[in-house]
Amino acid sequence: MNSIHRLIIALLALFPLSAVLADGPKDNAFENVRRIPKLGVEVTLADRVELTAGLARLKRDIDELERKWTKDETKKALITDVEIYHRAVWSALSYQEFFKPNEIKIAKGLLRNGRDRAALLLEGKAPWTQQSGLVVRGYRSKIDGSVQPYGLVVPESWVAGSAHKHRLDFWFHGRGETLSEVAFLNQRQNSMGQFAPTDTFVLHPYGRYSNANKFAGEIDLFEALEHAKKYYPIDEDRIAVRGFSMGGAACWQFAVHYSDQWFAASPGAGFSETPDFLKVFQGEDLNPTWYEKKLWRLYDCVDWAGNLYQLPTIAYSGEFDRQKQAADMMEKALAKEGIDMVHIIGPGMGHKIDPGSKLEIDRRLASIARSGRQRVPSKIHFKTYTLRYNRMHWVTADALGEHWEKATIDAELGDDNLVSVDTKNLTALTLHFQSGDCPLDIRQKVNLVVDGQHIDKTPRVMSDRSWKVSLKKEKKWVVATGAESGLRKRHELQGPIDDAFMDSFLIVKPTGVPINKATGAWAQREASHAIQHWRRQFRGEARVKTDQAVTNDDIRDGNLILFGDPESNRLLKMLLPDLPIEWTKGKLVVNGVAQDANKAMPVLVFPNPLNPERYIVLNSGFTYREYDYLNNARQVPKLPDWAVIDTSAPITSRVPGKVIDAGFFDEKWRFKKK
Repeated sequence: MNSIHRLIIALLALFPLSAVLADGPKDNAFENVRRIPKLGVEVTLADRVELTAGLARLKRDIDELERKWTKDETKKALITDVEIYHRAVWSALSYQEFFKPNEIKIAKGLLRNGRDRAALLLEGKAPWTQQSGLVVRGYRSKIDGSVQPYGLVVPESWVAGSAHKHRLDFWFHGRGETLSEVAFLNQRQNSMGQFAPTDTFVLHPYGRYSNANKFAGEIDLFEALEHAKKYYPIDEDRIAVRGFSMGGAACWQFAVHYSDQWFAASPGAGFSETPDFLKVFQGEDLNPTWYEKKLWRLYDCVDWAGNLYQLPTIAYSGEFDRQKQAADMMEKALAKEGIDMVHIIGPGMGHKIDPGSKLEIDRRLASIARSGRQRVPSKIHFKTYTLRYNRMHWVTADALGEHWEKATIDAELGDDNLVSVDTKNLTALTLHFQSGDCPLDIRQKVNLVVDGQHIDKTPRVMSDRSWKVSLKKEKKWVVATGAESGLRKRHELQGPIDDAFMDSFLIVKPTGVPINKATGAWAQREASHAIQHWRRQFRGEARVKTDQAVTNDDIRDGNLILFGDPESNRLLKMLLPDLPIEWTKGKLVVNGVAQDANKAMPVLVFPNPLNPERYIVLNSGFTYREYDYLNNARQVPKLPDWAVIDTSAPITSRVPGKVIDAGFFDEKWRFKKK
């Protein structure tokens, strides 16, 4: 056997045929995409009867708990730890998501687990909140009101009631197209996972299924963390983000977007950007629109690599893993920032972490944890492309010159109470040290210099060692004395359309007669698509009301997702005079261009005129579709702030019709001049 034959055999051992073909060439054909998740196995009548009865018993227990603990908020909050079992089994049974025959048996066990917890909680007991080892918990999502599960590895060293604070590591799971809630709970009740460092909590987010912890999966992390902190003493200066494969991709995005939140990051494999990964790993020929290329900047971590100046990072790749590409791309991006990346390579490894590398990663993280997160760095290098991610330690970007173009803040504390700041593509910012954090001399005037300009009327450091100043750029930088009036893009109100689904939202369906029968049918189909695919891909039941049923509380509490037109949706008609479009029975005018209202429909996100703290969205759910479910790197926004759709064109697995026109609003929510 010659050396070439030996090499081929070695490569086949490292890369099975399915890996060589990535997700397969069929996953690059958008005309006929496979269903994700696939339909599960058929449930026999006997099993269905048993599961249905078990669900009914557990639901009665939950109802009894809610009646008993209505006035006891502490006990009431624990009911979600029971509900996770009911929701997991109910979802699998209702939507045919038992993917293996043994999951039916597992589901029966989960129902018993739920009833055991319910019985204890009815007695006022919750021993699972005080046990070490493997524990599953649940919280209620602000986004859609669903109960979402997460897993914990609770260290043996933890003693309930102890004030001693512990390190916490997040671990992001890999891609699992069949990772239902049933499978996730079973995993988290039976497996410690890849890493379980001593004296450390490990939190495994479900992450809303298989989306690389983006969008609702991103919010899942912070909601799970806040829930865990209510019950366990977590050291906020010793929280790390870690993951492998799809979880490695999740780790990269949390590392670059929230670099000031963690003491360290340790991503393995995965992907760190969209275009190169899809070419290398998936073999896909890309033909993005100009706005899709801009929107890649939301989750393309290579563009944000400089933020890792603030965060110790340890990357891992198998020597022969094609997903080593992710770390290689980040290594190049960091080199451009003058940073040499630690990249541990598993010798001889494919898509796997070897034992020696595990030990080395844990050793390095333990060393970093001794110091913990640097709360008040004297130097900050921050870049962003959107106000969704606008903070780094004591600096906050309040307004950009233009979204999706690089904005930077370089800030430094110097001698003589000097604070120097250099900016790019920024029109407003805040510098803020919390109480006890400001290292400046409280007896001296702060010497603030922004972009070479000395700032007058700078506030002094307060006696509690806090300091805060907000600045805005007119012809020059000045201290801002009050909130800006009028509409402007700001943190969590900056678009694009998909951003509206990262907070509480309500889908509003039309009840009236549409302008045109065909466009009305299109709007109904898109509303149904949004509801159905929210459940499939983000594992929650979207809140839905008709336009006649929306209340003032709904307007106050969430983003409104309005389907239909001014004739069919009364709420849309009410808002139309305050929206930047014209819409009558015969004509639709968007960005100054008249369209035929008998076939053109607008899709957009905009501040709600009835509550400018919230969004409205017209005629859209999240904007990536079935084709994009096939590879996590594709799961990025596919439409910008606004678009016009030709509804007479076919709806495909990539688009809701032909996109006639599309673009971004400017920083004051106006159409940009052509």
